[in-house]
Amino acid sequence: MSTLQFLREKAGVLVAGVIGLSLFLFVVSDFFGGGRGQRMKQKKYYEIGQISGEYISYQDFEMRHQNLLEIYKLSGRTKIDESTTESIREQIWQQMIREKILDPQYKKLGIGVSTEEVDELVLGNNPHQIVQQLFTDQQTGKFNKSFLVNFLKQTEVDETAKKYWLFFENEIVNDRTNTKYNNLVAKGLYVTSKQAEFEKNLNSTTVDFSYTLKNYASISDSSVTISAGDIEAYYTKHKESYKRAASRDIEYVTFDVIPSEDDTKQTEQWILKTKEDFVTATDPVQFITLSADSRYVGLYVKLENVQDNLKDFAKSENLSAIFGPYMEDGSYKIAKLISVADRPDSVHVRHILLSPKNNRSLEATRQAADSLIKLIKSGTSFEALALSNSDDQGSAQIGGDLGWFPEGRMVVPFNDACFSGKKGDIKTAETTFGIHIIEILAQSKNSRKYNIGIIDRKILAGSQTIQKVYSEASQFAGTNNTHEKFTKAVAEKGLNKRVANDIAPQQKTLPGLDNPRSLIISLFQSEKGKIILDNNQQAVFEIADKYVVAYCTKKQEDGIAPVKDVENDIRFALIKDKKADIISAEFKKNMGSGQSIDGIASTMGLSVQEATQINFKSYTIPGAGSEPTLIAAATVAKQGEVTGPVKGTNGVYLLVANNVSTTQGEDEKTLQTRLNATFQMRGNYEAYEALRKAANIVDKRYKFY
Repeated sequence: MSTLQFLREKAGVLVAGVIGLSLFLFVVSDFFGGGRGQRMKQKKYYEIGQISGEYISYQDFEMRHQNLLEIYKLSGRTKIDESTTESIREQIWQQMIREKILDPQYKKLGIGVSTEEVDELVLGNNPHQIVQQLFTDQQTGKFNKSFLVNFLKQTEVDETAKKYWLFFENEIVNDRTNTKYNNLVAKGLYVTSKQAEFEKNLNSTTVDFSYTLKNYASISDSSVTISAGDIEAYYTKHKESYKRAASRDIEYVTFDVIPSEDDTKQTEQWILKTKEDFVTATDPVQFITLSADSRYVGLYVKLENVQDNLKDFAKSENLSAIFGPYMEDGSYKIAKLISVADRPDSVHVRHILLSPKNNRSLEATRQAADSLIKLIKSGTSFEALALSNSDDQGSAQIGGDLGWFPEGRMVVPFNDACFSGKKGDIKTAETTFGIHIIEILAQSKNSRKYNIGIIDRKILAGSQTIQKVYSEASQFAGTNNTHEKFTKAVAEKGLNKRVANDIAPQQKTLPGLDNPRSLIISLFQSEKGKIILDNNQQAVFEIADKYVVAYCTKKQEDGIAPVKDVENDIRFALIKDKKADIISAEFKKNMGSGQSIDGIASTMGLSVQEATQINFKSYTIPGAGSEPTLIAAATVAKQGEVTGPVKGTNGVYLLVANNVSTTQGEDEKTLQTRLNATFQMRGNYEAYEALRKAANIVDKRYKFY
């Protein structure tokens, strides 16, 4: 043993040294060889984003996604739909942003949560709201500490419970840390008395004024000259205004997979053969379940609710006959009358629901139901048993009463138990919710009802049809591999070309296509003017029952737009500015000493309008609309003096303040306190947004989802 131990110890060092040397040689050779370039390509391909310059990989993101999906499933949500999956991905992304942005701030400021704090947040007199939500008794609506203690004991022996709890404990710590940071930011903000005084003055001054406007449209564009230098200078000064998100334009044609005549004949032959077997089937319901495309419902309906083409067939009440085949909604169908019965139109029932739980199996639930039925039949109050035992908390509070409802409102097993019995019956039904104990309290009059079973087979394209359409699409893509050829071929063949512009990376819809996400993902990997290829370098996309061939016709990257793309916008802004200068000069020329606003307006062929009760926080001016600069100028204008020219949104203004009034307004101390609270609330959000903006976040999730 000692020799073996010695060899293990020595060999361990030796093996470690050999592995270390091998890894070093591998890394060095990879660095100087082609491997490094390959790794860099892979890294770039799997980049899902960047936060504060830190690389985020698809693998790391997906691992966190799967972990959170597991937590969702542990919470009882076994089926996760697409919208929930999207929500979880967004939740993870925002969480990663917060971690990358805020964790360095926490470390820098020395913010943390001690073990003692965690214990207090979990087991203290005032536990965290997450703990309270998790361990609130549903029946009493109150926090139950014994539930918590028992669960924490369970985490010591149950790995699933432990994983579940650690997720929530981590959320509690994150929330506590974030609260400390927010409090620190909030307490660092303060409104001075001078700020409060300034704010009070803004709100307390109200002005009535007259104004005249000369609209920019009154001067022709041709009278204004804009040079290339003007455009370049304006662009340089206002670059930040021309930030834009990534987008693409796309053109595409679809090749629809439509069932052929042979496909229709094959479906017809199938339904005829099935009709023969349906006639001799000993268990028609099971036969329908095994044969039909659509699920057998098994509800009874009155004759007036039977579809028109089956009414005469239903009235015959022939349980051995088969109706059809007939075609409806793209399917061949045959029908059989399963049963005819006199059943009530509606019933009034009450129930007790017993659901299987972690500590109660389905068999144990059945036994519990049997015990309750015995108590009911022995005279124990149904209402009292519902209140203390039913898992349907909505009806339990009123003795399990579900009121009156018509046939077809409830799930089939529950429906049949209610409508096949008679008043006073105690019945049970098993549904996906659990075991129901049902008492039929009352029933309406009976009606003749029909249970019709239908076998349907949708007419679908067969493999030969699919292959033929795919070949057509593939040949089209191969022959028309440039956008010029594509456009020409579309015109020659009379195809319906679709166009979609300004597509965002995360977009999930395109005209005429169901769930085209794979095409959009590939669109953002394509070059302008090129045919779009999928990950396998194939030009034909299969989307639902269509094959699609598409081209990227415009490529706009995230960032500041080049000057050529925004030249028209700049030219419009410059024309407006130069028109404003011309109009301002005209106003100044006519503003002689002592000239009134009415006289100036008359000289220039303009009209004078009135505005009343305007203060600094007004949003619009009567007759002028939204004009912030005019509002600002009016609230500081001296009474009786002509003020302007003022360059506005729609034109250039002159104004005169006719009446300036000041109200006492809010007490300065009260205003200061209110502003303090407002600033502190804003501080929490705006501090994070400032850090977020500085992080230069790059989001490339669209490459994978």
